[in-house]
Amino acid sequence: MNKYKELQVWQISMDVAETIYQLTSSFPDEEKFGLKSQLRRCSVSVPSNIAEGAGQNSSKEFNYFLGIANGSCYELETQVILSNKLGLVKL
Repeated sequence: MNKYKELQVWQISMDVAETIYQLTSSFPDEEKFGLKSQLRRCSVSVPSNIAEGAGQNSSKEFNYFLGIANGSCYELETQVILSNKLGLVKL
């Protein structure tokens, strides 16, 4: 399971992380350690956990890391919704 770069879910999550970085580049300076940082770290967590799981020795371990990545997706969605409510992004 070491060919994580071939996984469509990893490729899409890399695109999402790139989009989040672009989106947050226009956030105000006071969000440097707030939502901007949270969004970026969270978006990077998704493909990182997919890759880490793919490097494990069993399907059970891979599934564990996919679960973490899935949780990060929900976290990211919540942060994007909040950013929208605060007028930092338009959905």
